Amino acid sequence: MQAKPVASNTIEHANGELAAYQSCRNSLNPPAVQTMTSRTTSTMLCNPTTRPTKQRWQHRVLHCMAQLALLMVPSIGLAAEWTLPLAGNAYRTSPAPSDNGFSRQGPIRWSDSKDVISVYFHLSRPSTVELSIRACSPANASKLNATIGGQTLSFKVSGAEPNVVTIGETTELPSGYTRVDLQADSQDSFHSVEAHHLIVRSDHDDLEVNFVQNNQGNMFYWGRRGPSVHLRYIVPKERTLTYAYSEITVPVSQDPLGTYYMANGFGEGYFGIQVNSPTERRVLFSVWSPFSTDNPREIPEDQRIIALGKGKDVHLGEFGNEGSGGQSYLVYPWKAGRTYRFLTEVIPNGKGETTYTSWFGDAAKDEWLLIASFQRPKTDTHLRGFHSFLESFYPAHGHLERRANYGNVWVRDTGGTWYSCQQAVFSVDATGSGKHRLDFTGGSDENQFFLRNCGFFNETGKPGQTFLRTGDPNSPPTINFDQLPR
Repeated sequence: MQAKPVASNTIEHANGELAAYQSCRNSLNPPAVQTMTSRTTSTMLCNPTTRPTKQRWQHRVLHCMAQLALLMVPSIGLAAEWTLPLAGNAYRTSPAPSDNGFSRQGPIRWSDSKDVISVYFHLSRPSTVELSIRACSPANASKLNATIGGQTLSFKVSGAEPNVVTIGETTELPSGYTRVDLQADSQDSFHSVEAHHLIVRSDHDDLEVNFVQNNQGNMFYWGRRGPSVHLRYIVPKERTLTYAYSEITVPVSQDPLGTYYMANGFGEGYFGIQVNSPTERRVLFSVWSPFSTDNPREIPEDQRIIALGKGKDVHLGEFGNEGSGGQSYLVYPWKAGRTYRFLTEVIPNGKGETTYTSWFGDAAKDEWLLIASFQRPKTDTHLRGFHSFLESFYPAHGHLERRANYGNVWVRDTGGTWYSCQQAVFSVDATGSGKHRLDFTGGSDENQFFLRNCGFFNETGKPGQTFLRTGDPNSPPTINFDQLPR
């Protein structure tokens, strides 16, 4: 979010400017002179006690010049200041990402001298800045280093209560995201530190700094997760659609922990692949209940999602926190660099209920695995709202970049005709639209769409932009629907 700079001593500076101006004006043009008539002028000039002498005028001129010189000093040095809450803008980046010592609202409690705490903020223009930190080290003073763009500044933190410590002034930093790495100078010189804020000051009054400013709407959590980005596919109007088909390729090294590459989104649910841990990856398919709640236990019996079937080794259950409903997942060792395909079927049964079924497979193996089939009550619809998205769901990994390529996107109507989705509209969630984070984009790369987020890269997409991909609109996927496992 773009922060408005807080100008130090702005009011005092304005009052001082007015006072100095009035003083100089009065020195060179005394009130009696400003308002006098020709008669009073004659009287004044003839009166030796009121007639200005040469020395007296010189004194007044010098006095005025001195006041103006003093006035210019705070004007040139007028600083803008931004206070960055570390709870929403910092990450433990080494030796490995972790939320140990982090809380959603409070300070970072930092006890391991091997840890590197990285703070990110975005500069609108090249600038030198002065950095300070609000922190304490209750046991003993701790010596720390701050590394910014190859420059290292050393400082000490001490005291039982948080206090502001100057880190130092940087060399000129480029526009875009800046990373400040905080770490212990040595194991012997480090003791437990409680860090609250990083303070950025600059003399550039046209500088804008973007960061997560506060925790309104739980933004420290969402901001550290990073912006979620979406593609809404343009589908033919006045066609009743039954199937959604798409393919995802995750580039090598673009698969950090806590990522959901959602392929087939629809009005009532979503279907895609996840990175859940260093040893586990999943294929996830979920359908929301028509009852609005974040607690699945609150869903009335007649509005619960019913599982009609599932594939081999697929886990069935419920989900909450972001709406509630039925969930299914298959632990599957999908790999970055390979292409996977997704097929979702949406069919109403004519009784006020709709059945959602999804299949997944490795495109190179020409396989189809049944994930699950769910029945949603109080729903009478075919496929609608076809979309894809990319999100980070582990805050500790929200500083790592991720990307997905979405290709060969199709829909099929009730008459069996396939339609290629050649256009998609880009959007971002409130983390991006509110400018809390600016590291998000999307686009098209020949025959594929792509989404990219997190990583604090210096590219920001334009919500509402439409992307066009190439590809043969006359070569739909070949699927034998009669042989799909059910």
